[in-house]
This record gives sequence, structure tokens and C-alpha cells, in this order.
Amino acid sequence: MQQIYYNLNNISMKKLLMTLMALMMLTTVEAQVVPKVLGEKHAMMRVGDSKYVLLPVQETEEIAAIAVLDARNEMVQRLNVKLAVDRVDYWVPYELKGARLFDIEFHGDRRQKGAVGEFVCWKEVKFSDTFDTTNRERFRPLYHHTPLYGWMNDPNGMFYKDGVWHLYYQYNPYGSQWENMTWAHSTSRDLIHWEAQPLALEADWLGSIFSGSCITNGSDVVAFYTSAGMHQTQSMAISKDNGRTFKKYEGNPIVTSDKPDFRDPNVFWYEGTKRWVMILAVGQEMQIYSSADLKDWKYESSFGQEYGNHGGVWECPDLFKIDGKWVLLCNINPGGPFGGSATQYFVGQFDGHKFTCESMPKVTKWMDYGKDHYATVSFYNAPDNRRVVLAWMSNWQYANQVPTKQFRSANSIPRDLGLFTHGEETYVSVVPSKEMLAVRGAKVKKPTEACEIVVDMKGQSEIVLSNMKGERVVMTYDAAKQTFAMDRTKSGDVGFSEAFPCVTTAPTYGNVKQLRIFVDRCSIEVFDAEGKMAMTNLVFPSEPYNTIKVKGGKATIYEIK
Repeated sequence: MQQIYYNLNNISMKKLLMTLMALMMLTTVEAQVVPKVLGEKHAMMRVGDSKYVLLPVQETEEIAAIAVLDARNEMVQRLNVKLAVDRVDYWVPYELKGARLFDIEFHGDRRQKGAVGEFVCWKEVKFSDTFDTTNRERFRPLYHHTPLYGWMNDPNGMFYKDGVWHLYYQYNPYGSQWENMTWAHSTSRDLIHWEAQPLALEADWLGSIFSGSCITNGSDVVAFYTSAGMHQTQSMAISKDNGRTFKKYEGNPIVTSDKPDFRDPNVFWYEGTKRWVMILAVGQEMQIYSSADLKDWKYESSFGQEYGNHGGVWECPDLFKIDGKWVLLCNINPGGPFGGSATQYFVGQFDGHKFTCESMPKVTKWMDYGKDHYATVSFYNAPDNRRVVLAWMSNWQYANQVPTKQFRSANSIPRDLGLFTHGEETYVSVVPSKEMLAVRGAKVKKPTEACEIVVDMKGQSEIVLSNMKGERVVMTYDAAKQTFAMDRTKSGDVGFSEAFPCVTTAPTYGNVKQLRIFVDRCSIEVFDAEGKMAMTNLVFPSEPYNTIKVKGGKATIYEIK
């Protein structure tokens, strides 16, 4: 607390006491909690009247299962939190809202951890009316969307309405690793600068809230999501206030199955049949359903057997029309071109009942040839008939281990999709959305921690980004082979996962005349200016790259404002 000096001759003692009491109410209370230890792995903790209890987290620990009880000892919520045993990595807030008792079951071998009553969490738990979300991470991006704190993965339920872009996403409010799946919510008017909103959908007794989509139906916004409990089922929620708050449908779940992997509903209106269409990821195929009222769904068809890559589970589908053809996005984990998760897609036709791929079954097409581009889905109802997508900028091979603690994961920059042909195949083109030009600032002489680099190519080229520590990223364009590669093996901190240091290589489907390279504190995204190649890779340099060397081209560097 800051020291405040008073002249007692000019202020009454009563006023002084009232002022001090008010300041104390705004101060975090760090009094040690005395738990009620009930067994080797069981304890209870009373909570006070503050707005938040700040829970100390130790990421290497096993999960502690917390049942939150109210004053009548009725359970209001379940949490999974890695409560600190012998050190604290960070704190996460739980808004009490009338909660009075935490009933906690610890997991793991207590013979190695010691007595529950001696855990450091009891000494470090705090009660507060505020929670500081000020950035404490040097790797937090400057112009990519990130959560204020906690874990983020798949973008969910994105839509555009009344000039506002809405982004929901898979979120853990109680730690910076995957758990407690919830829909968090952010909004933007320019696709670049995002404002955090209150949580949109939280777990209920059907399960955690997994990925899904949103549609606008008249003035309503309707969310479809997977309830991930004992089985995965599909549920619905309705918003009357433009997606700020949702009320879950009383008839949930609306679609069920006996398949173990049955998730990620994506819904859209198909004018040809005057019905709503839902596409679901089911194991290693996509299933299509239709409905007249969004409540009763009829199975129509399946797609995927023998088509594309089947190295892992199919997830996060999206199905939409571009320039007379239909594109089916299929995110897969594992099975990506360089290991782990990635986005594949199929081009063909859809008649309201069945998707038919125009390529041969064994043809696999990747939307991005980096290691860190997954769960790609598009915004519903984007203006000007645009197809705008975001992706989760990480990889399941190491997403829980990347070197940040306050938050984990960012989304890619927004991208617009189109089509192009090469040989006998039709491919999806990917270019940075036009909104990225609006934040392009003045030209600068050297790369910065947040910049765009435009390289005009003259054929065979090599681009090296480096810093004074000797860390570097090497990008190579082979004009003869028509490939582009990025080497991040010496990019900075690469030791947190054996799967992280790598070289990724992409086909360019013709000659590259210009590259657009977007550098942020922990990421590099490279695009062929014509949209024929995209590559997204995370990097964690100990200091920003401030030198660029180009062979076979000329670089122009712009700050991003």
C-alpha cells in the first residue's frame, strides 16, 4: 500500500479512520488459511466475503478437484486447479458470488508430496476485490489476440453483427494449461484490437463447453457447442443481447451419438433446401445433419472415408462456398505435415445433403505449412461476402509447455480466403485481411518486435532474421523446386519440447514475386502476396530480432501501429 501522510490538525480522526478502512478494502488480504484436513488427499477451505479468492497454481503438480459450495452447502461449480504444493508459479482468480466452502480432493502420490496440511497453497491463497491483469510476459504479442490471463485454444462461434466482430474461444480461467473448458468472449471493430468481455458459456452438469459455432437468427444469436461430459453431445444456447450473455436451451442436448469423438458443431443456413445444416467432427469423418427449427436434427450423410490425411482425430469442421465451389475445413490432430496439429481442407460441391470432393481420395491439401496453425474456422455473416478466418497459433505437441505463464496462446492474424488453380487442382488462397493494411505504420530501417516486412523477390532468395545473441530464423525460397522453407532450430528458446526445433517447407504452386512477413514478439507469419502459400511458426528469442539480411530480394519494413 502506498504511504499517505495526513496533517492531523486539518483532518478529523474519524475521517482518517474511514479513509484507512476504505484503502484496506481495496488491498489484497494475504492471511494464511487454516484448512480442515480430512484425509490423506482431502481438505476443506472456508472462503470470505471478498469478490475473489486468488488461488496459487503450480503447473508441475497434479490437478486438485474443487467442489464449490454455497452457504446451504449446495454445490454450485466444479473446478480443476493445480494448487501449489511447494512453490507458486502464478495466481488465478475465482469470483466467489456467494461461495462459502471449497471441498478439495488432491490427486497424485502424497507420500512424495508430504502432508496436505503443509502444502504452500494454504499460505499463499489470497482474498481480494480486484485481480491485476497487467501484462507480465515479454512474449505477449502486440497485435495478435490473446486472453488477459489463462489458457486459450480453439476459436469458437465467431460472427459479425452490427459492425462488431465477435470471437469466442476455448478457455481455462483457472490456469494457463488446458482444463475447465469454457467459452470466453472478445469483441473488435477492426479485427485487430480486441476487448475482453465476460465469460459467455460455462460448464454445467452435461459437461465442459467444447468448440462450436454461432449463427444469427433474426435478432437472436444462437450458439451451438459440444457438452463434454461422460459422452460428447451437442447443445444450444440463445442470446438476446448480441452475444453478450446466453441462456442454455432447456431441451439440451439436441444431437447425441454413441461415438466417443463427436464434437465441434458448425451451423449455417442452406438456401437450396431452406434448412439449417450442421457439420460435426466424428472420429475420422465429418457428419452432416439438417434442421428446419434448429432443435430437431436429421442425419444426412458422412464424408471422409479414405479422403485426405487420417493421421489423427478430425476436429473443428467448417463448410462454406467460395466462387461457386464449396470448401470443407478439417482440422486434424495429430497428422500435420510436420507433426502435431494442422488444418487440411477439401474442395468440391454441396447440395444441402452431401459434400462431394472433386479431388482424388489420397490428395491432401494444407491451409498453412507451419507448425503453429490449427483449429481454423471462419466468421459467420462477414460483410461483403468475405470469408475471414482465424486460427489457434500453437501446436498440441507443446502448447502446454511454451515459455509463458500468465497466459498461453494467441490467435493468428485475420486472413481472407479465396480460390486459385494450379495444374488440375483447385486450392484455397490465403492472404492477410485488408484490416492489416490499416495498422501498417511508417517505414523503418530495422526489424522490430512487431513489424511487417515486405520482400520483393528476384528468384532464388534467402532471408535471415537475427539478433545480437546469435539467434536467427532462416527463410529460403527455392525457385527451381518452387518451395519455401523456414528454419527455427536456432530461433531462441527451443528446449522446452523436442518437437519445437524444426524446418517447415511449403509448396509455392508457381513463382513467388513478393512475400509479406508479419513478425510479433513470439510469432512469424509468412504469406505469398498472391495467396498461394502461408506459413505460421512460433519463435521465442531472448531479445527481438533487429537485423535482416536478404539475398535475392529487397526488403521494406513497416512498423505496426
